[in-house]
Amino acid sequence: MASGPNVSANLLKANQLVEEAVDQGAGLVVLPENFAFMGEHEKDVCALREHDGDGPLQEYLSQLAKRLGIWLVGGTIPLEGHSNSKVRAACLVYNDAGKRMARYDKMHLFDVDLVEADEHYAESAVIEPGDEPVVIDSPFGRLGIAVCYDLRFPELFRKLADGGMEVICLPAAFTAITGKAHWEVLVRARAIENLSYVIAAAQGGFHLNGRETHGHSMIVDPWGTVLAQVPRTTGAVGCQLDLGHLATTRRNFPALSHRRIGCD
Repeated sequence: MASGPNVSANLLKANQLVEEAVDQGAGLVVLPENFAFMGEHEKDVCALREHDGDGPLQEYLSQLAKRLGIWLVGGTIPLEGHSNSKVRAACLVYNDAGKRMARYDKMHLFDVDLVEADEHYAESAVIEPGDEPVVIDSPFGRLGIAVCYDLRFPELFRKLADGGMEVICLPAAFTAITGKAHWEVLVRARAIENLSYVIAAAQGGFHLNGRETHGHSMIVDPWGTVLAQVPRTTGAVGCQLDLGHLATTRRNFPALSHRRIGCD
């Protein structure tokens, strides 16, 4: 997606793309980070924050999952934080009955200066970091949830692997500059080192706030092979996840059991 400040328009586009994925046979769908809103300024998202368990964006995700009979990893939406001036970037997972199965709050916040593009980001000014990794059971394997900048912190994914993760669900909105340099390398690395599938759903294109995102949503298998990818243009991409292949790969190449240093 290339989301903007018009929530209704973003939700209509998300609905269209999810239906497109379902028409292709998807039973598990992952939306990008900030799928419902990308405002002109970072602080604009605070106006949309919702109480945990009650709000139009949460209701939208629940009803979409229920109506289409899918498991839905709902990108990120703004939920209340401890501070009235901040939000939690929450990734909510719903099952095919529309019941919420998990909440993950983005742990690593993107506070960087991209000098070559004169772009400056300070997520911590409006977002409170989460502190709990999340792994859950699903019909598609054990799902581990991470968001965008989390991708650069392999110790998080080791924690998810310790929790039995088989499939990484990764909503994201990588910048054009960092995405071109690092996106595919990092997505494939997390798949390879954790012997897991990665479903990486990214914002891609030009946004009304002047930001440009990299896109290239992709699905990668435990050997690091890119199974499916959509270019930066808007669209849906999908493929079959083969947990038998994952189990065989882990059995024949048991790198996870060879670890000598753990994560506390």
